[in-house]
Amino acid sequence: MATDTTDTDVLPATAILGRNLTHGMLDTLGRAIVTGRYENRPFPTEAEIAKTHGVSRSVTREAVKMLTAKGLVSARPRQGTVVQPASSWNLFDTDVLRWTLERKFSVELLRHFNQLRVAIEPEAAALAARFGDAADEAAIRNGLAQMEAGEAGTADPLEADIAFHMAILRASKNPFYAQFQSVVSTALRTSIRFTNRIKGRSANIPDHAAVADAIIARDPAAARIAMTRIIGDVLTLIGDE
Repeated sequence: MATDTTDTDVLPATAILGRNLTHGMLDTLGRAIVTGRYENRPFPTEAEIAKTHGVSRSVTREAVKMLTAKGLVSARPRQGTVVQPASSWNLFDTDVLRWTLERKFSVELLRHFNQLRVAIEPEAAALAARFGDAADEAAIRNGLAQMEAGEAGTADPLEADIAFHMAILRASKNPFYAQFQSVVSTALRTSIRFTNRIKGRSANIPDHAAVADAIIARDPAAARIAMTRIIGDVLTLIGDE
């Protein structure tokens, strides 16, 4: 009888350990860069990193390659690996975004994120009203139901709020909008916690219900307006200028 296997079932232990070490090294170095540890000193060589952290040169090399792909460092002739300015970092990379949000709470960064949301999510809601199918409607309804359960204390309100917005991005049937799921989900965790702390409560259920109702009613204009209202309220709370 055949059984399902996961990646860890089929990979040898040495491969799993190597992968985990690489990602652990990536996380350590990425956080160090984003928190400014190398602002006033050079980035260490691969040999120095390997010795300091007790990992192999191959693990270090792979971690540095991943940092390069994320825009955090670059290799320059005769200069070695150099930390890039924050303007070069790929904020659409979920690791970079997470490290940046965890570095130091920034209202300005949240403002920029929600300005991006208002350019994407209202149109995604309108597209969901046009192209979403029965499964999408069920996912949106379920997200809203979980938000209501969160208000009653029987579900996680943060996870429910995120699930609601993710369902709408998927329902847009636009692969480019769907690609924003991981970025929106990562940043929403910080944004929602912050705005809920200001309001002293979780998300406005009626406002979210208005988005869901418009999508299910196949009313793109109403869906767009309702989603714009939600994000506009967030921008007002965080003091959008």
